[in-house]
Amino acid sequence: MNATKVLLPVDGSEFTKRMLGWVAAHDEMRDAQTQYSVLTVVPPLPAHAGFFELGDLKSYYESRAEEVLKPVRTFIAQKGWNASFEHRVGVPAEVIASVATEGDFDLIVLGSHGHSALANLALGSVATGVLARCKTPLLLVR
Repeated sequence: MNATKVLLPVDGSEFTKRMLGWVAAHDEMRDAQTQYSVLTVVPPLPAHAGFFELGDLKSYYESRAEEVLKPVRTFIAQKGWNASFEHRVGVPAEVIASVATEGDFDLIVLGSHGHSALANLALGSVATGVLARCKTPLLLVR
C-alpha cells in the first residue's frame, strides 16, 4: 500500500493553527502511512526594497520561513506525525500549486480565511489561486 502524501501549506496565521488543529482532531487524516510535507512560502521582496548581498537575502528568506515553521515543527513533533519541512520564495498560490503537482500529492489541506465570493473577487485568495492552478484535491479548513 502506498503512503498518502499530504501537503500542508502554512503561513503562521490563526488559520494555520485552525488547520493543524483540525488535522489533529480527525483520526482519518492520520495513520502510519500518511506523509506530511509542510510548506511555507515567503513572498519575494519588491524590486524597490533596495540592494542586498545574495547571502543577506538568503538569510532574510530563511529567517522569515523559520518564524513560521518553528512553532509548526514543535506542534507536529508533539503529535508524532511523519513530516518534512521546506520553504520557498514566490507567490503563495503559484508555489503551492507547483509543489503539489511536482510532488504528486494526494491532498492539500489549507487553512482558509473564509472570505465571501465578493471578497475573493476584490482581495484574491490563495485557495482560489491554488484551485485554478492544479488538479490536486484541496481541503479547506475554516
